[in-house]
Amino acid sequence: MNGIEIRELEAFLVLARELHFGRAGERMYVSQSRVSQLLRSLEHRVGGRLVDRTSRRVRLTPLGERFLDELGPAYAALRASLDNARAAARGTSGTLRVGFQGTVDDHLADALACFAARCPDAAVELVEVPLSDPFGPLRRGELDAAVVLLPVREDDLALGPVFSREPQTLAVSARHPFASRAELSAEDLADAPLIGVCAPAPAYWRRAQAPERTPGGRPVPAGPEVNTLQEGLSLAAAGRGGMLLCRSTAAYHAGRRAVAFVPVTGLPDSALGLVRPRGPAAPLVERFARAVADSLP
Repeated sequence: MNGIEIRELEAFLVLARELHFGRAGERMYVSQSRVSQLLRSLEHRVGGRLVDRTSRRVRLTPLGERFLDELGPAYAALRASLDNARAAARGTSGTLRVGFQGTVDDHLADALACFAARCPDAAVELVEVPLSDPFGPLRRGELDAAVVLLPVREDDLALGPVFSREPQTLAVSARHPFASRAELSAEDLADAPLIGVCAPAPAYWRRAQAPERTPGGRPVPAGPEVNTLQEGLSLAAAGRGGMLLCRSTAAYHAGRRAVAFVPVTGLPDSALGLVRPRGPAAPLVERFARAVADSLP
C-alpha cells in the first residue's frame, strides 16, 4: 500500500464526518494543521484531491465521495478484526480498565463486586476520568469501558446500561444565600453563576452539566470552567459559583464544611451510563456490562 499510514485514513474519515478541520482535530486530539498535513499526504498517495476547502466550507470532491464509500466498510472491518483479536487474546482473565467520573457510587460498587464474583481471575483497574474529557481515554485506548454522566451522543461509542438516575443538587459556598435554603427550583439557577466544564468535552455534554438557560428560558450566568470535580468544589467553596451534582456525589462530599449542597427541583435527573468503543466487545467488557445490568435495583 505504498507505506500508507492508518492515521491518514483516520484523518480523512473523521474530516468526512465533521467537514471542519478544527472539529476533526479535536476528535483526533491533534492540531488542525496536523489534520491538513495527514490529508495532503493521503491525497499525494491517491493522486487526486479528496477534499475541496475554502475559507467558508469544506466538502468532499467526487473522488473523495467514492473513496469514502469504499474505505468506510474496509476500515470498519479492519477495526473489527483487531477488536476480535484482542478479545480472543484476553478471554475472561486479564485486566479490565474501567473509568469513572467523580466518585464510585453504591451501584457501581455493587457491579464491581458482582463482576469480581463472576470473574475471579480478572483484575479491575479503576481510573478517574476528568470531567473535561469524558470520552478521550476510551478513544485513546487507555480504558476498556467508562462510567460517565449522560448524555452520550458519540457515533463511535456504544452506551449501555444506564443507571443511577438521581435528583440534582447545587454545591455552593456555605456563605452563599442559597446555603440556608431547604431546596431550590431550576429557575433559581438564573440568580447565580454556574460552574461549567472545560473542553475537550463536547459542547452538548458541557451544556447538560451546566445549562445555559432555565427550563423557563431565563439565562443562567456562566461561571468559571473546570477540568475536574475537585476543582469545581473548590471554586464553589470559594464563592465563585454553584456546581450541579447528583445526589450521591453530594452525599459523598457532605462533610466539607465550606460547601453546602442544596436539592434542586425542576431539572432532569442526573444519570450514569457505561460506555465502550462501538463494535464487538471484549469478553471482560461484556461480562462487566452484564454485572452492571444485573445489579440494577
